[in-house]
Amino acid sequence: MSLSKLSVCGTDCSTCYCYGEMCKGCNECEGKVFHVPEGEECSIYKCVIHDKKLKDCGKCKELPCSIWKATRDPKFSDEEFEKNISGRVKALRGE
Repeated sequence: MSLSKLSVCGTDCSTCYCYGEMCKGCNECEGKVFHVPEGEECSIYKCVIHDKKLKDCGKCKELPCSIWKATRDPKFSDEEFEKNISGRVKALRGE
């Protein structure tokens, strides 16, 4: 997976069919993601990690943290979610 830095959580959005049309990427959408209720912000984007001036969560010792798990996309099964979150962690850590 190539890491395009389109999203603060390490997801490469460039291959998503919504990118470029409905979505311009997490940073450009001010941290809003599809599975967060309208009017709310993604708590991953607002994570305290970003207050420490880190560019992403990759160096956080608690990755994946409770925030990632709390903002889970409800369309994912447990297995799909674990696979997705594992991929994002690996991307952020450059593995």
